[in-house]
Amino acid sequence: MSFTDPGLPVPEGLRTEEFVLRPIRADDAELDYRALMETRELLRLWEQSSWPADDFTVEANREDLLGLEQRHDAHRAFTFTVLDPTGTECRGCVYLFPTTAAFLARSAVTALGDDDWSQVDAVVYFWARLVQMKAGMDARLLDALRAWFAAEWRFTNAVYVTNEQFREQVELLEATDLELKFELVEPGKPGKYLVFG
Repeated sequence: MSFTDPGLPVPEGLRTEEFVLRPIRADDAELDYRALMETRELLRLWEQSSWPADDFTVEANREDLLGLEQRHDAHRAFTFTVLDPTGTECRGCVYLFPTTAAFLARSAVTALGDDDWSQVDAVVYFWARLVQMKAGMDARLLDALRAWFAAEWRFTNAVYVTNEQFREQVELLEATDLELKFELVEPGKPGKYLVFG
């Protein structure tokens, strides 16, 4: 059964001593914008695009977040903002997709072993704000996500995706017990995405 089944409940979020995850909303635009713009050079590698552009605005971000909010509410994919415990600072973002998401369905996925892409429960992308990466929060976020997905989402085969050019995140994933399972190429994007599971 797909985790996007509208009949299944979606976990409301996750709280640790260091951060809180909750569904992203359009009203998060200003907090999210500050984190995006601080981290934009790395996000451009991660996205393999010019996003966010230097002239990106809070209002344009609000429009993007409205789309993410609607997608979340419709159970098509799920986006969680990562906030500090007081809810006053954005520390990153987490995105969960089914393998049937349109952009993934258009992508070329190559298995590097015997793994079957159709058996993947969820495709996870995440980023941490630059200052938080420097403090190692991205590693702690990954640990928390893995435990949360196993306990509350009941995923047995979630995979974590980054771009080969985002060396900091590649090294983070390589330092865990996760293994490189697939390579993914999105149409029109120059670099490969690496999929760990």
